[in-house]
Formats: sequence, C-alpha cells, structure tokens
Amino acid sequence: MKVVQAISVPSFLSGGGNLGGGQSRTLKLSDHAVLNDQLFQLLSRGVPLVEALEVVAQTVAPSARPRIEKIRQQVAAGSNFADACKNAGGFDNVTCAVYRAAERTGDLAGAAKQLAITARRILAVAGRAGTMLIYPIIVITVSLLVAGVMMVVVVPMLGTQLIDAGVSLPGYTKVMIAMGTWMSGNIGLILAGVIGLIVAAVLVREKIVVVFGAVLRRLPLFREVALAQESARFFTVMAAMSRSGVPLSDALTTANQAVNHPGLRGQMERLRTRLVEGGVLRLLIDDVTALPLGTRRLLIAAERAGDLESAFNSLAGDMTDEVDRRSARLLAILQPLLIVVMFVIIGTLLASVMVPLLTLSSKMASGTPGS
Repeated sequence: MKVVQAISVPSFLSGGGNLGGGQSRTLKLSDHAVLNDQLFQLLSRGVPLVEALEVVAQTVAPSARPRIEKIRQQVAAGSNFADACKNAGGFDNVTCAVYRAAERTGDLAGAAKQLAITARRILAVAGRAGTMLIYPIIVITVSLLVAGVMMVVVVPMLGTQLIDAGVSLPGYTKVMIAMGTWMSGNIGLILAGVIGLIVAAVLVREKIVVVFGAVLRRLPLFREVALAQESARFFTVMAAMSRSGVPLSDALTTANQAVNHPGLRGQMERLRTRLVEGGVLRLLIDDVTALPLGTRRLLIAAERAGDLESAFNSLAGDMTDEVDRRSARLLAILQPLLIVVMFVIIGTLLASVMVPLLTLSSKMASGTPGS
C-alpha cells in the first residue's frame, strides 16, 4: 500500500479527516498514519511507550506535536494511552476504542500497525475520490470562466457591430447580446455577487456537502463508487477493531459511525440490533443487500470458520482496490461527457454570434444588402 497525500474532499466520499468519519481539527489522518507507524515500529522492538511517544512527537507535523507531547506527559503521569488520547483531543471514537481494547490484550503494537494500515487505506480512497471530483470541477470552472469572458467582452462587441450593420438577428442572439451588454455594464455587481456566493457556500459548506452527497449517491455513474468507498471504510475499521479483540457488536457500533451511505449504514444498524437480540450472524448477513453477494458469502464462510478478522482485512483491501477500479472507469466516462459540457457552454455562445456573422458574410458575398 503506497502512501497517498491527504487532501480535503466532501465527507460523504472521504469520511472526513479521521478514521471514524468525523472532523479532526488537530490531528490529520496523515498524522494518524505516522503516529501509528512509529508506535508499531518502536513498541514491537521493546521501546517503552513514553519514549516511543517522544520519538513520535518529532516525526509528526508541527501542528500535531503539542497533542502528542500532551499524550506523552499524561502517560508518563500514569494515565493509560487510550484515555490520554481522548483527553488530548483529535482522536475519534474508533481509534480510542481500538487503543483501549489493545491495552487490555497487551497488543498495543499490533493495534498501532492495524490502525496505520487503516489510515493509509482511507487516505488512498480519499485521494482517489479527490481526483474524481477535482477533475470535473476544474473543467467546468474553466468553461464558466471562458464563457464569462465571452459574455462580458466578445458578445457585446460583436453584437454592437452586427446591430450597426443592420443584420437581422435571431431571437436567441438578441437575448445573448442583451445579457452580455448588461453584464459588461455591471461587472462590479457581478463580481460582488460571485464573492457573496463563495462566502455563503463556505459558511454553509456542511449542508451543501450533505445535499451534494445525497444527489451523487443516486446518480448511476457515482453510486457504485460511493458504495464501494463506504464499504472499504467500514471493513477497514472492522478489521482494526477485530484485530484488537473488540466484541463484534461493539465493533459494529463503532464502525457504523464511519459509514455515511444511508442504505449500508441502515442495514448494518439493523444487523447489529438483531445480533444483540440473539440473531445468528450468518443468517443476518444475507439481509445486508447493500453488499455484493460475493462479499456476503465470504463473510458467512469466515463466520463459520471463526476467522472474521482475516475476512474483514481481506475485504478492506479488496474494496479499496475496487474503489480504484471503479473510479478509473468513472473518470474514463466523465472525460467525454465533460467535453460535451464544455461544448454546450461555450458552443452556445459562439453559435449566437457566429450564425449572424456567417449570414452577413454570405449576403455580402452575394451582393445582397445586410438588412
């Protein structure tokens, strides 16, 4: 698994900035990966936890060092590691639960290794999701900027020349010229409006992300990618929890917090509730229709064999690879679609001025008056 640079993307596609899907203002997911990598390397070689944390504080990003130092001080004073992380802040419920269970079993190094793998998998998924979103945003933004320049500069200039030449203009050309003329004369007002929209979007960005995510999850091209990503995150967290010996029902409670897909989360919540009530896991898994049939069959076989931990870990890796494949396929489809969008946006403006120009040129060539 290669390290991918962390980038900010909508929470419905990346799960926020931590392992549990929530926002962490003090400790980025990339710092989680470094922290747990270092803890695994040092603790597995017999380095005391306090000394390991001292080393970690020098390897994470400068913004995270005060938090790590605070954890080190609390551990040195006698606190357990999970409570120190919770008190320091910047650690989600999933991570703290894994640490607490690992301390009970005496395998904090193993838990740190699994959490490092988890962080890198989520970073990889977030990186692919960011690429998938950034590409169309850039293309559409450039198209709108070009269209705006044409409306403010080109359309009014050519429109004035066509009107002065007495050319009979079609209705849509008159509309475009009128809009361009108005925009050219009110450029300050338009810029103020654009800035206001950007500020408003920043202020209500969480609501926009929720609505945007709900729409994308219903689009044929995006819903498969979104479901694969949510499944990858779910199984990655389940693998980390199972590795630390957390009971299955408790692991499901925590892992469901990492899922934003309403269908998958709802079915997993029902599974957990029925499991607590005494249901048989292999029978309940078949009701989770949000997961592919092959995935359900693998989980049933793993439950019969008593090896759910390996199944969760394997599915986490498989789902991460599936996100890569589906995202690459989606980008291949989006590229020609975005070209069509660019043509519609810019081509409409070009047609509104080029058709009258071609008509004028044809009449001038034939010697017919322009009017």
